[in-house]
This record gives sequence, C-alpha cells and structure tokens, in this order.
Amino acid sequence: MERIVEGRVSIVTGAARGIGRATAELLCQHGARVVICDADREAAERTARELEGETMVFAGDLVQPGMAEALIEATMDRWNAIDIIVNNAGYVLNARAERMTDEEWDRMLAIHATVPFRILRAAAPHMIKAAQAERAAGREVFRKIVNVASTAVMGSVRQANYAAAKAALVGLTKSLAKEWGEHLINVNAVGFGSVDTRLGGLRSEDNVLELGGERIQLGLSQKAVDSIPASVPFGRPATPAEAAGAIFMLCTPWSNWVNGQLLMVNGGQVYGMSA
Repeated sequence: MERIVEGRVSIVTGAARGIGRATAELLCQHGARVVICDADREAAERTARELEGETMVFAGDLVQPGMAEALIEATMDRWNAIDIIVNNAGYVLNARAERMTDEEWDRMLAIHATVPFRILRAAAPHMIKAAQAERAAGREVFRKIVNVASTAVMGSVRQANYAAAKAALVGLTKSLAKEWGEHLINVNAVGFGSVDTRLGGLRSEDNVLELGGERIQLGLSQKAVDSIPASVPFGRPATPAEAAGAIFMLCTPWSNWVNGQLLMVNGGQVYGMSA
C-alpha cells in the first residue's frame, strides 16, 4: 500500500468513533502521525491502542476556553508540525425552531463553527511559518484542512441551529481557502448525508453522548431511520469508512488543486433545497 501521507502530522477531532475514527484509521494506514482528539478520553485511548500507526491522544471538551489552543500546543510539543486538520467533532440538539432555546442555538454554533475557527486560528501561525520556510528553500508543500459539514446546509427540519452552524462552517471554509491559499493550505469541506453513526442511527437509551456530566440524546426516530433507504439511490446510509474516504482524499496530494469547495458526499441522497 502506498503511504501517501507518510509522516504528515494530522489532527482529527471527534476521532474516537464513527467518521472521525475511520478517518484516523485511513491516515494511520497511509503513514500519518495522528492526534486522536475527543471529549471521551477512554474511547479515544482505546481507539489509539487499536490503530496501527503513530498516535497521541488529546481529550477534552473543545468548547471550553483555551482547549482549542491547548490542542495545537500539545501537537506542536509532540511533533513540532501540523500538516492536516480534520474538524469533525460535533453533535445535534434537535428542536422545532419556535421551541428552540437560546442555549440550544448557541451550543450548535459553538461546537460546529466556533471550535473549528479557534483550532484553525491557533494552528495557522505554525502552518504558515512552515510554508514560508519551504518556499524560501524552493519547495512547495501543500497542507490540508477538511471541515466536516452536512447536507443540512440545504435545510433540515428540527435542525435550524445545526444547519445554520454547518452553513457558517462552509463560509469559514471558503474564506480561509482564499486567505491561506498563498501559503499552499487547501481548505475544503465535506457535506455528508445519512451515515451509519451514533448521530444517524436509531435513538435509544444507550445512544447518548456524555459531555461534562450531561447525557445528550443522539440518534433518529424509527420513522426517520426507516425513510433513509428510499432517499438514497444505493438504498442505505454510508458506512463511516465510506464517508472517511472523501475526507482522506482531501488530505492527500490528489487534492492539491481542490480549494474552497464543499464536496457533497451523500450517495445521491435526495435532501432539502439546493445549496
């Protein structure tokens, strides 16, 4: 197997499970050094043990002040480089818009838009400094940022907060692609449809996210789960590995001339209004 990202220092948030874990696994398989970042320390450490490759764990709630900056500092302390960042961490707090609280709105903007911004803001000086040194030496080295968005940017019932946050993330993606292109930093987003993860699976008592002592219900109603096959030409949701493949492509030299794009990865799923 060609190790196409050999030695590249990569940060993946929300990496203990699902799409994040599958992305970390692909990066490890192809030679990257991977920071497994997740709010669940136990799950993150388990993932790090199970992956074949060089990893480190960073555990914590990235919404808390200083945590995004601490993630970047820990990565630099360990490997003195940052080449790839995948902003994947997130969850949902669903409610009808007229019943949605300010807290439910603010929390979605925080985890899906503000946290990626803080991470990228903290990482930028290190990535730009490395790019400037490489350019002075006559070399071109592209670095990669992939922000995980959603087909919800086209509109999603009971998810006005989530959809707005993901739309903000897409706007951030396109703006940074223009700002940082001169430093050979590719900034792209992927918009996933239905994926077989905790968020896209069936709602149950066991399907919860524990965050800061709070238990957040994840998953969909039986009716919503049952409707997925008919909305996807392939007749099923994506696996985490299938979703991660698109992220991985955007982390490799194959994507050097892809910049500022929202790549819809939904299997042709019929969803919402055009973006």
